[in-house]
Amino acid sequence: MNIRKAEKKDIKGLLNLLSQVLEVHHRGRPDLFRTGAVKYTEMELSALLCNEERPVFVCTDEDEKVLGYCFCIFRQEKNDNILTDIKTLYIDDLCVDESHRGQHIGEALYRYALEFARSEGCYNVTLNVWALNGPAIKFYEKMGLSVQKIGMEQIL
Repeated sequence: MNIRKAEKKDIKGLLNLLSQVLEVHHRGRPDLFRTGAVKYTEMELSALLCNEERPVFVCTDEDEKVLGYCFCIFRQEKNDNILTDIKTLYIDDLCVDESHRGQHIGEALYRYALEFARSEGCYNVTLNVWALNGPAIKFYEKMGLSVQKIGMEQIL
């Protein structure tokens, strides 16, 4: 198992995992999430992998098959009226291939992102998780994350 920055050769594996994530969300909230789509196109992924403000990490096996990923975004509120000027690494998406769950790949990816954030001078690591995704919530709590804010809705 190897964790590294994602490269263009990883795009096919990333697209496979992105479709797995979408299906989890679609099953939980078909009113919000389409089926059979992905968050990024191949071209968008290609551009994203070159963006230093949006690092993407992959976990691969010895054959370079992508087993999991962690999409991140640096965020920093500068000169905000109410927020302090801290640098945050936001985890936009973390996924482990369905066939490789339970092998601590998600934990390894999260810990890798945590160390990366420390090395980049970040104050914290944040993420959002959909309430429909109970296993993900339990995983993040196990990793030491706690609720920072709560999004709410009322369907009309």
